[in-house]
Amino acid sequence: MSISSERFVEAALAASDDCIKVIGLDGSLQYMSEGGKRVMEVDDFEVIKGCPWPDFWQDQGNIDARAAVDAALQGRTVRFTGFANTLKGSRRFWDVKVSPILAEDGSVESILSVSRDITTVKNFEDEQILLRGELSHRMKNLLALVQSIARQTLRDDAEMAVAKPAFLARLAALGRAHDILIQPNQTATTLEAVAKTVVEDQLMGRIFIDGPLITLSPKSGLAIALAFHELTTNAIKYGALSNQHGTVSITWEVANSDEERLSLQWVERGGPIVKQPEKKGFGSRMIERALEAYVRGEVRVDYLPTGVTFSLNAPLRFLAEG
Repeated sequence: MSISSERFVEAALAASDDCIKVIGLDGSLQYMSEGGKRVMEVDDFEVIKGCPWPDFWQDQGNIDARAAVDAALQGRTVRFTGFANTLKGSRRFWDVKVSPILAEDGSVESILSVSRDITTVKNFEDEQILLRGELSHRMKNLLALVQSIARQTLRDDAEMAVAKPAFLARLAALGRAHDILIQPNQTATTLEAVAKTVVEDQLMGRIFIDGPLITLSPKSGLAIALAFHELTTNAIKYGALSNQHGTVSITWEVANSDEERLSLQWVERGGPIVKQPEKKGFGSRMIERALEAYVRGEVRVDYLPTGVTFSLNAPLRFLAEG
């Protein structure tokens, strides 16, 4: 090969972001391209020259690298992926092709390894796996809530003409709550965002919301949103929102005892005189039973003459858990 040809090859290898190496028959590192030194953050190749090449690989990658060397010694080309840190400690994930370099007589005289940094691709794949798991988890919770709503609504309302609107309204509330949980890169929501899903245009100025930032998991967010929907529906039909001047306040604070706890209050004022219902419908049962299970807290609904009050007291750590 002429000097100009050698320079061209060196320039081409230096321009490539692939880490190109020559490995001895004993598995030791003998050569690394200039581009390889760059991506592997090698300032002085002499420091690592002669080191066992498989030792650069971690965990399963180390096993695969040793197997790749053995395969190349037998004249076979193999490929594997694995983690190997750069010389400065940066964690990288590589796609590696290992091939035999043959002498004129056909024997293996050395081994060629070409490694490509695919860390970005690996991170994207890992993120997609996490997102699929999160989506599956959310959908299971969502379907469980829908099944509960369907069973309770159809059991409470004997006539389909009554049951259908109630069922659709509850699904709509669930949908509004779910909308705030599917924003890009969002795996949680806030109590304020959930509370605001119940404030429709015609209720502006009559529902007052105030409290510090509280993070909710998707499961807790959906359950609390449904509770707010039931309370709002009852307030519109029978309570403070059934006339022109009644109001609802939704307030919360963080109470410190042995652990941080959410203390939330729903208070109706200015509506007609409230009477204790003769029996509990689905909304009341969901609020007092199901919601307790979801947030692992204490729930109470009181039918005071001055208006319905709802209180929730729950550990913050459970509200934020999936």
